[in-house]
Amino acid sequence: MRIATWNVNSLTARLGRVEEWIRYARPDVLCLQETKQADAAFPHGAFAALGYETAHHGDGRWNGVAIISRVGIDNVATGLGSADDDQGTRVIAADCGGVRILSVYVPNGRALDDPHYPAKLAWLARLRELLDETSDPSQPLAVCGDFNVAPEDRDVWDLSQFEGMTHVSQPERAALADLESWGLVDAFRRRYPDDDKLFSWWDYRGGSFHRHRGMRIDLILVTEVLAGNTSYALIDRQARKGEKPSDHTPVFIDTSID
Repeated sequence: MRIATWNVNSLTARLGRVEEWIRYARPDVLCLQETKQADAAFPHGAFAALGYETAHHGDGRWNGVAIISRVGIDNVATGLGSADDDQGTRVIAADCGGVRILSVYVPNGRALDDPHYPAKLAWLARLRELLDETSDPSQPLAVCGDFNVAPEDRDVWDLSQFEGMTHVSQPERAALADLESWGLVDAFRRRYPDDDKLFSWWDYRGGSFHRHRGMRIDLILVTEVLAGNTSYALIDRQARKGEKPSDHTPVFIDTSID
């Protein structure tokens, strides 16, 4: 099973790019973030024409998440189910081909002294609680998405450029580590334990992509039953090139269920 995640930074602007990527990458499940679409506007028909079922959670503003699957979609659930979910439409879950899939768009946090920062930490804590309430770490499960946290110093191009900023702070990394302690493995890092400077996001400004000034903040966190069977992982830099790209690029893994 090929499981992918991609923050598309407006599906309205980048539907053609997503369709093109699906045709050549052929993911079994693709999680999207930042669709910026309302449910009524989501292009289910475009994905159906490619052989995929879809589920979407969005209100047409800044967020929006989706799961696109050619191995079925069942038991769809949305949101965190608590007051900590007040930062918008950021979570959708479904059963796809025997794997519980979550597409998540973690709040940005804005700045360390901004009220959105503690709200980000609370959101991550609530996501951990949701897993405790609804899932079993012994079962196949993947939490995919834009986490807006670089797990390690080597996941940013130059740590000195992020001093005193979000995405690299110790509390954010601790919240991510607590989520992983539920029973999740960073599947991409498992495959590339010794490689530095592997990024999934580059700022549009300053030629950051061409200068390789990026961050690895798009993650696929999986339970061990999937991590142990993951045979391949890729950050697809090609999708960051060309006309009107997202500032993120797809990340995917190939795995299987025993």
